[in-house]
Amino acid sequence: MASPRPLPAALLGALLPLTGVLPAVMPAALAPTPAQAATPALPLPALEAALNASGDAGLEALLQKGPGLNPPELLARRRQLRDQFPDLQWRVSAGAPLRDGRPTVSLKVSGTRRQGGTTFRLDGEQWLQLQSDGTRFTGQTVLRDQSIVRSGEQSPPVSVLIPDAVLTGQRYDVDVIFDEPLDGALTAGGITALTPEQVAAMESPTMELGALGGGGLFKTVQAPLTPGSQTWAVLLVHPRGVVSAAKRVRVVADRRSLEL
Repeated sequence: MASPRPLPAALLGALLPLTGVLPAVMPAALAPTPAQAATPALPLPALEAALNASGDAGLEALLQKGPGLNPPELLARRRQLRDQFPDLQWRVSAGAPLRDGRPTVSLKVSGTRRQGGTTFRLDGEQWLQLQSDGTRFTGQTVLRDQSIVRSGEQSPPVSVLIPDAVLTGQRYDVDVIFDEPLDGALTAGGITALTPEQVAAMESPTMELGALGGGGLFKTVQAPLTPGSQTWAVLLVHPRGVVSAAKRVRVVADRRSLEL
């Protein structure tokens, strides 16, 4: 069983919704410059309130155009995501500091959508190192980025076992497994790499689905030979529902950058 199949329109939110709100800046290394180390942080409640506001004015006031930050594009993608999941809610909190002491921010987003009698549930998370000038955000580094969309009220729980970072040229495993026994259920799945353009446009890709012989999808892939990132979209089909996952993997040139 193998056939091309696009991700359902309601699963577009799985394609990195948080990146759609705060686009990623991916430097070759994570070591801070002196200017970054001295950058003041904005109060996190201000960011959470702006993300959850019905209008754009609050978030727009927090953003300054610069490398990786294009406010008009960013706000348009936020509106697109809200159109898909009208009750979308963001939660912003302080994350664990990096080894060099720089603070980080944890963003989580959740929302639901009804389409054709089916409920789609979105859960996403990002771990960020943000820079600001004390008034607005001026840059960011995305350290972790993952989202999952589930369809139906009884969709099976899954675990996404994809690393946050790998070395250039490294072969690594991309696994998404069902957490509960299949008990004879027939399942299918597929995986595809997303281009930067697809991520930016929140575009739903077409992927080949094949019957799964085990408790999930297991694939070995290879990282690019140059630093940057890879983004994977996975689709699992189960009699109890469909699960779509998206995960961004940082690709770094030295082992020190693997450990934050």
